[in-house]
Amino acid sequence: MKRLHNFSAGPAVLPLPVLQKAEKELVNYQGKGASIIEMSHRGPEYTEINETAAKRLKRITGADDDWEILFLQGGASTQFMMVPQNFLSSDQTADYIDTGSWSSKAIKEAKFFGNVHVPFSSKESNYSFVPTDDQLQPSDNAVYTHFTSNNTIFGTQFRKEPATNGSLLVCDASSDFLSRPIDLDKYGLIYAGAQKNLGPSGVTVVMIRKSFLENQVTDEMPTMLNYRTHIQKLFNTPPVFAVYMVNYVLEWIEEKGGLTYFEKYNEQKGGILYDEIDKDDFYRGTVDKASRSLMNVTFRLQSEDLEKRFLAEAAEHNLSALKGHRSVGGIRASIYNACELDSVKALVSFMQQFRSKNG
Repeated sequence: MKRLHNFSAGPAVLPLPVLQKAEKELVNYQGKGASIIEMSHRGPEYTEINETAAKRLKRITGADDDWEILFLQGGASTQFMMVPQNFLSSDQTADYIDTGSWSSKAIKEAKFFGNVHVPFSSKESNYSFVPTDDQLQPSDNAVYTHFTSNNTIFGTQFRKEPATNGSLLVCDASSDFLSRPIDLDKYGLIYAGAQKNLGPSGVTVVMIRKSFLENQVTDEMPTMLNYRTHIQKLFNTPPVFAVYMVNYVLEWIEEKGGLTYFEKYNEQKGGILYDEIDKDDFYRGTVDKASRSLMNVTFRLQSEDLEKRFLAEAAEHNLSALKGHRSVGGIRASIYNACELDSVKALVSFMQQFRSKNG
């Protein structure tokens, strides 16, 4: 079977061993005579999957018993609203670092619930970089500091946690979750849509510190939007198949060597691709080098016509989903954990050939 070199930004490439395992089990899950997506979400089969996935995620991230793991629906976009509804009241202030389209959307939602202070924004530079600590101007007594760790559209990434004025971090980690170790002690809550680096679309992982949950401003909110609802019990039918797949992706991450393995692997892939971009001015990176993402590599060519030709010929070489986001154009190669080194090498080889013919 022909498999594409898939550089989709999301839903994104999944590990082939995970897909093959799911393929074998789809009709008859572990000899039960039915698919897991035909079974009760309160039955022992799914209960085991949910609990195993949560335990694996804790092991991989180093989370202790002070952390709760939730598998929710509604994507990161629902978390933009759910976080401030739980933790920001009208007389409080939260800091929101603005480094891209998704952080700006999170800011818009938070303003419905309380005061938002923006300690930094790179909007005027077309979100071409993320701040250094000395560029941040945090507020006094922020109840939390929100940031987007990787910016899928613009191709920037925080290489370390931003400094705060004592507040815990809340992170939209959707597009670089589990791509490297993080300093978990600095966080109160982390959320991530699975469809980039962790599984198929349909589930959002939320890691929430129990002690951070004590800062919840009220229980007077819609039941489904209260984190405590989902911590206390499995309240509604979860996205069964998506969580099932997440569980196997987590197993694959552990088998590969965990976050330290993927940190080195992603640095290797990114290094090869950025080296090719930087060889001359035929390809032009779109963000400051210090802010470059190892998940979403963005670049331009000399003209839009040349970019169209690049994309068309790339498709002929089995290189898929390289078109930049519709809001910015250009080229984008998303090289998440499951994107193989061979795919990156194939892309670089094509880039070299294309330059030789058109440079």
